[in-house]
Amino acid sequence: MSAPEAARPRDLLGSDQVEHPRRRALHSLRPVARTIIRAYLRVHSHVADRVPATGPVIFAPTHIGWADGPLLAIFAPRPVHALTKAEMFAGRMGGFLAWAGQIRLDRFHPDPRAIKTCVRVLRDGGAVGIFPEGTRGAGDLSRFNHGAAYLALVTGAPVVPIIMLGTRSPGASSSSLPPRFGVVDLVYGEPWRVDAAPWPRTKTRVLEASGSLREHMLSVSAEAQRLTGRSMPGPLPAGDKEYAVTGQTSEWETHD
Repeated sequence: MSAPEAARPRDLLGSDQVEHPRRRALHSLRPVARTIIRAYLRVHSHVADRVPATGPVIFAPTHIGWADGPLLAIFAPRPVHALTKAEMFAGRMGGFLAWAGQIRLDRFHPDPRAIKTCVRVLRDGGAVGIFPEGTRGAGDLSRFNHGAAYLALVTGAPVVPIIMLGTRSPGASSSSLPPRFGVVDLVYGEPWRVDAAPWPRTKTRVLEASGSLREHMLSVSAEAQRLTGRSMPGPLPAGDKEYAVTGQTSEWETHD
């Protein structure tokens, strides 16, 4: 190993083993997609100037409905390479997602390649998207995975919460869409920051950082609901398929 390589953090060495996700389609499709979606929905972005204009950033949206992922990719102030469940990477949809620069994630098994790809994007000054709740739900952050905090500890990138409101109606299923001409609000929070921690990071350190991020997101969620006069849709209907999802593994906690 050369001297420059030896001096680099272990996590960033791993990111050299993967390619940066595709960017051209992600950049070029967003304006067209916005026009199409605005024919169906009224999408309002609030305090988007809180998002750093340059440099690495981690977007951490709440997750209440099916439309959250597409809205993140299309309306975020910067092009986002979002972690997307592996089940979506099948057939033509999978080819499209890869072409659009999204990152495949196995939620049920350790997935070091997904982690390395996220680090690669952030190392290159790009934007990564992670839904801390792991799956669609009430949006109350009662379930909170540690991926966003872990990546912040690895890279020092700020985490910008996004509170999604209006992508699912109260009582509607996880696969439902907002009503036509419905209003969707995307409220951006102040960036949450933590100093990059040198390897090895302990599980306790990751959990502490994740708890701090969750408290920040709860505060941003309360602010967003006051700002818009809206509330979260509440729990999914009994028997909804998303109840069967166990979420991401503890790979984020134990990678080191």
